[in-house]
Amino acid sequence: MSEFDKIMATQLVSIGNAGITVQALISAAVVVVVAIGLIWLTQKLTVRAQSRLGEGRASTMYVLGQIARYGIVVAAIFAVISTLGVDLSALSLFAGALGVGIGLGLQDVVKNFVYGIILLFDGTIEVGDYIELNDGTAGSVSAIGPRATTLRTNDHIDILVPNAVLLADKLTNWTRERASRRMRIPFTVAYGSDKEIVKLAAIEAAQSVPFTLPDDGARKTQVWLTGFGDSALEFALIVWPTLDAVKRPGSMRAGYYWALDDALARHGIEIPFNQLDVRMRSYYGEEGPAAIAAASAMTGKRREGKAAARKAVAKTANDAADDVATDQDEVPDAV
Repeated sequence: MSEFDKIMATQLVSIGNAGITVQALISAAVVVVVAIGLIWLTQKLTVRAQSRLGEGRASTMYVLGQIARYGIVVAAIFAVISTLGVDLSALSLFAGALGVGIGLGLQDVVKNFVYGIILLFDGTIEVGDYIELNDGTAGSVSAIGPRATTLRTNDHIDILVPNAVLLADKLTNWTRERASRRMRIPFTVAYGSDKEIVKLAAIEAAQSVPFTLPDDGARKTQVWLTGFGDSALEFALIVWPTLDAVKRPGSMRAGYYWALDDALARHGIEIPFNQLDVRMRSYYGEEGPAAIAAASAMTGKRREGKAAARKAVAKTANDAADDVATDQDEVPDAV
């Protein structure tokens, strides 16, 4: 036997009746390196497949990629044990200690891992979904990991939510099954405004926003009178925005409000302030009928000025609507 063979056959440590040699240790290291390479390759192929298949099938590819990665890890563990020649019965003591450790301090880790597996196969939450938690946290699901799920907000901030929280608490999935949702945009106008003109202006505002879906059966743009406020009529603009707009609620609402303000101004509809009745004893030194006449004259001049200003109102740039319309949501990287 050569010197090299002697070194490779040198026993480093013994576990039970098996001895771990230098050769076995090198072989195990090779298995680990190969497993890491396969995991990396699987991740790259998964991301590429997600980008090519589009959002509709990206979540399916993510689940398949995660299953493949977990399978590689499990196979690598058994391959390393087999390469080292360790008798599994010799690990019974270690397994017992591990069970005690799980019972004492690792139960949350194990619970989150199991819940992560459930999330992958359950299908109620998928990669690409826009969800909102009970505490108001909202974002797109970019990854479902063994311990936590990553939510990416519209400000591109990654929030890690333990998997157990997603299954234990109530949440809202705004894009489940990739279907559009009906949204309500509340607004108010002054008492005395013509309801038909208000409706016409609001419909025009909705149609001017690029992410409003066209009317289709029951899914159509509507205007509802929802209440009588202290100083205003309360309306709601009912719209069906695109899926991308639903994922960006802040920009979506801002886009509709901008368009509403433009449309209401074009039609001369006043958006009221809170009003109080004030008793005026004098006006610019005048009292009684003279004060009323002076106030009426001043009000008439102001109305003429407002009417002239309304005629000059043109459609303005709607930054929030453009933000939603031009935003192209990328398929999140698998983590």
